[in-house]
Amino acid sequence: MSYQQITLVGCLGKNPELRYLPDGRPVTNFSMATNRKWANKKTSELMEETTWWRISVFGPQAEACAQYLAKGRQVLVTGRMRPDPATGSPRVFTRNDGSSGASHELTATSVQFLGSRADAAPDAPAQQTEADSEGVPF
Repeated sequence: MSYQQITLVGCLGKNPELRYLPDGRPVTNFSMATNRKWANKKTSELMEETTWWRISVFGPQAEACAQYLAKGRQVLVTGRMRPDPATGSPRVFTRNDGSSGASHELTATSVQFLGSRADAAPDAPAQQTEADSEGVPF
């Protein structure tokens, strides 16, 4: 028996998108960024690395995420990573500018809302049908 659990804390990169599966079960998808900062030991320069995650949430929790989350809101997500079926690794893609990127995908078992709604982007409604992919690689 094996077990995998990943815990992430980050901010939504765009508003969540709610849809319903053919069996009527709700699913919400959103992207979130996790950041790591450190000082370069040789130059003392402050370095930063951002990793983008594509999150899927199912069931009643999906409807709550769609209703209460918005771009910029901080969340804690627990779940399991979904590898690319063809490679077993994150999904690799080419951006519009020709650079390479990777999509790390996670199926959430738990989503905890952090901060307050006021922490989200002020112009972001709780639900949006058009994807705002500015700066988000998917």
